[in-house]
Amino acid sequence: MDESSRIYVAGHTGLIGSSVIRALESGGFTNVITASHRDLELTDALAVERFFDNRNPEYVVLAAGRVGGIVENQTYPADFMNTNLAIQLNVLRAAHRAGVRKLILFASSCMYPRECPQPMPETALFSGYPEPTSLAYAVSKLAGMQMCLAYNQQYGEKRFIPVIPNSAFGPNDNFDPKSGHVLSALIRRFHEAKATGAPSVTLWGSGNPRREFIHADDIADACLALLEGDTSQLQFPLNLGTGKDFSIRELAEAIASVVGYAGKLEWDTSKPDGAPRKLLDSSRLLAFGWRPSVDFTAGLKSTYQWYLDSMATQGVQP
Repeated sequence: MDESSRIYVAGHTGLIGSSVIRALESGGFTNVITASHRDLELTDALAVERFFDNRNPEYVVLAAGRVGGIVENQTYPADFMNTNLAIQLNVLRAAHRAGVRKLILFASSCMYPRECPQPMPETALFSGYPEPTSLAYAVSKLAGMQMCLAYNQQYGEKRFIPVIPNSAFGPNDNFDPKSGHVLSALIRRFHEAKATGAPSVTLWGSGNPRREFIHADDIADACLALLEGDTSQLQFPLNLGTGKDFSIRELAEAIASVVGYAGKLEWDTSKPDGAPRKLLDSSRLLAFGWRPSVDFTAGLKSTYQWYLDSMATQGVQP
């Protein structure tokens, strides 16, 4: 891959996609291809085929899809499956027809069985039943990962690379308390509690489940390493994590500290916890030579600052 390579980033305005764009720009790549949702509907197979025919990308980073927290997953399971399956099917098929050199597809750690060895090795996939609260999304992502492996197997080329990042955070995340993931949703909840002087914030579950978080900039850095490096000897899929996890209680306390919220944290144990732990074994990718570099606390602070700056840009009083 050189600086003039045609690189298509699908989902370029989202959390991971925007980080990949920043990484490509910092790396001096001058031929990055993007398309807004208005200009390209990725669930439309014919539109995707025409786009690939017209733009002829050499490399693809598929960061588009429907994502959300427990509430969204439980409320709209059919939408999660329809959207993600369609996008993956259309983009992979078009990429194969176009002869792309490499494609990276983002799967999800929720694909792993609910009860799973910790840290979770890639070999544990399909060994048990995923967490029920995110089952539809997990199945759609398992299908996308398996599609990559099927193309590689059938055509004898390891061009399609499925990676499994753990919970991502950073700029351009979804901070909606109802549809966002836990970290970004807590940033907004604690910020609003601080702004209104709320004496306490009630959070779902027990606070005991443990989660691993990775900054989107680290994910983007890993993507560039995989696009530019020799991946012919790697075994796919590839876990992508930091190797360190936190309880939801520890996460909430850390976010409250960064935001400056001094009220009480209360826990509603009638609400579901989700999987008890999700720590990835990223030894395959670490052996390839990649390492995470974003400090967790520094990443929290910069993410909160981005949230404040974003509100100010929209004319909302922080």
